Amino acid sequence: MSGRILSIQSHVVQGYVGNKSATFPLQVLGFEVDAINSVQFSNHTGYGSWKGTIMNSTELDDQIKGLRDNDLLKQYSHLLTGYIANESFLRQILEVVKELKLVNPNLVYVCDPVLGDNGKMYVPKELVPIYAKEVVKVADILTPNQYEAELLTGMKIASEEDAVRVIDHFHKEGVKIVVLSSTDLGSDDELISFASIATDGKHEMYRITIPCIRDTFTGTGDLFAALFLAWTSKTDNNVKVSLEKTQASLQAVLKRTMEHAKSVAPSGAKLYPRYLELRLVQSMDIFLSPPEMCKASRIR
Repeated sequence: MSGRILSIQSHVVQGYVGNKSATFPLQVLGFEVDAINSVQFSNHTGYGSWKGTIMNSTELDDQIKGLRDNDLLKQYSHLLTGYIANESFLRQILEVVKELKLVNPNLVYVCDPVLGDNGKMYVPKELVPIYAKEVVKVADILTPNQYEAELLTGMKIASEEDAVRVIDHFHKEGVKIVVLSSTDLGSDDELISFASIATDGKHEMYRITIPCIRDTFTGTGDLFAALFLAWTSKTDNNVKVSLEKTQASLQAVLKRTMEHAKSVAPSGAKLYPRYLELRLVQSMDIFLSPPEMCKASRIR
């Protein structure tokens, strides 16, 4: 199964984050992708210097109005949202969700609540309560990392039991599928990811252990959310298979990216952001046929 996705997240001229990270893999997997860029920057902010513009809520409303006037909104099977820079834009997203679900009650809203990672916030703190109290309640699939899940729930994740409690909190808020895209609950060289689906009062929850590549990649969360959207659609919400294929694809892309970075960086030099841009075009084969390297185990 494929479909047409309205993807609202960041864009960069050079490199791969946001819509640049999500669009190509989704297209390779058979989806039409219509992108609205919440910001348009020269490069991602990890470079330390960047230029560009931030879309405001009025401009977003104008884009949606254009689609509405041409009777195009009903074509969307999915809405995917990622990096959002301010409160008014996020509140306008809520209006977009409401309208898209009105014209297509079967629309799936995949929310990647991009707030931060590793204890550092990327966005104004005022966005947290809007996500926690309003956006989460209308999301069908939620893909936070550990830090984002802690911010949204006010709960610390120090054990698998904590992760389960956080996931259950999101289910109680109405989210059908919850994924903790990465947690530091594993050993020093491992990360653990969780995925859970709640249907008709029943829960299936899985965990998967993945190798941790110790370097700073950008756009991985955006890629994760896009791939998970694709595989849940293709497998009729089989979260075990979707988690396995998503993580296997992501790990293979990171491995290929690291190999390339080491081949082009001067010998002994630090791997600067320009060397670590995700090798997406060169990974089309991975997206089409993910390696069988990650197996998820059921924990509930």
